[in-house]
Amino acid sequence: MDKSKRLFLKSKRAFRRRLPPIGSGGRIDYRNMSLISRFISEQGKILSRRVNRLTLKQQRLITTAIKQARILSLLPFLNNAKQFEKSELAARTTGLRTRKK
Repeated sequence: MDKSKRLFLKSKRAFRRRLPPIGSGGRIDYRNMSLISRFISEQGKILSRRVNRLTLKQQRLITTAIKQARILSLLPFLNNAKQFEKSELAARTTGLRTRKK
């Protein structure tokens, strides 16, 4: 077989399709915190569709559900509790310093 024709042949490797984490009958709602929290990163960001392995429609529904939960204060906008504690401690220590005479 010619080299130029060989380039366009598909590989015969087995392909296993990954199933999405949400079933077709799964209900996506802003009140379902156990479902929503799986699609949020450690920093509180919404994970991408490629990482989540969701369909386009499911990703849109998840995004709107997360945003609704944030607006209703069921979820925080930012998840930076550690950063907040560090800045709070730094502010306390700088305020308590006194001059020695």
